[in-house]
Amino acid sequence: MIRIEHVNKSFGANDVLKDISATFEKGKVNMIIGQSGHGKSVLAKCIVGLHEVDSGQIFFDDREFTEMHRQERTDVRKEIGMLFQGSALFDSMTVEENVMFPLTMFTKMTKKEMQTRADFCLERVNLNGKNKLFPAECSGGMQKRIGIARAIAMNPKYLFCDEPNSGLDPMTSIVIDNLIREITYEYNITTVVISHDMNSVIEIGDNIVFIYQGKNWWQGDRKAIITTDNPEILNFVYASDFMKEIRENMTANFKK
Repeated sequence: MIRIEHVNKSFGANDVLKDISATFEKGKVNMIIGQSGHGKSVLAKCIVGLHEVDSGQIFFDDREFTEMHRQERTDVRKEIGMLFQGSALFDSMTVEENVMFPLTMFTKMTKKEMQTRADFCLERVNLNGKNKLFPAECSGGMQKRIGIARAIAMNPKYLFCDEPNSGLDPMTSIVIDNLIREITYEYNITTVVISHDMNSVIEIGDNIVFIYQGKNWWQGDRKAIITTDNPEILNFVYASDFMKEIRENMTANFKK
């Protein structure tokens, strides 16, 4: 579980995060959504320590991250898996070497042990046998799965996914969504997903935090986001007349 309490963050005169409190639950797909420029990416960067908060507290389970020394923070970061928006694979490394990279950096595993772990992670994302390919030889969907394999290589307690469906077609997006959900449930990970993809939000959002004007404006699950009457979130999720019509139909079905 990750808990944030009364977090504030400014850049000069620009107040980006304003007294945000939220809980991201263990074993669930937690999603941060919101319009561009309203603070969701800054919030995620504050949680993992890429930005220092101006005030407030961040807890990883019962450990207060904001008060930790450098080495203590490093130890917590070893428990965090990251799936980057562009996958961020190393072009000069094979698929296998990309997955093994965090193991070589942060563990004392033998080459054989790392190989075994990489094989397991690649099999888990349905890429067994693709070890010796290079990223350029892989499709966008495969690259995302390689990124997920690398993110879980260290057996993390916490998984952060930044726009995991960016640049993917709808069918491949569903595959990635299902994989993130399966891994979250299977390994009881606290997963935090930053997303603009409303299909993903409605499909796998167990716990959704909507950031608006730097505040935690709304929080609920994928059913609640369909039935809510909050005007700001309705304008964000159902911006077009077509989507508004879809919502009306879904709401009617939920109320039956």
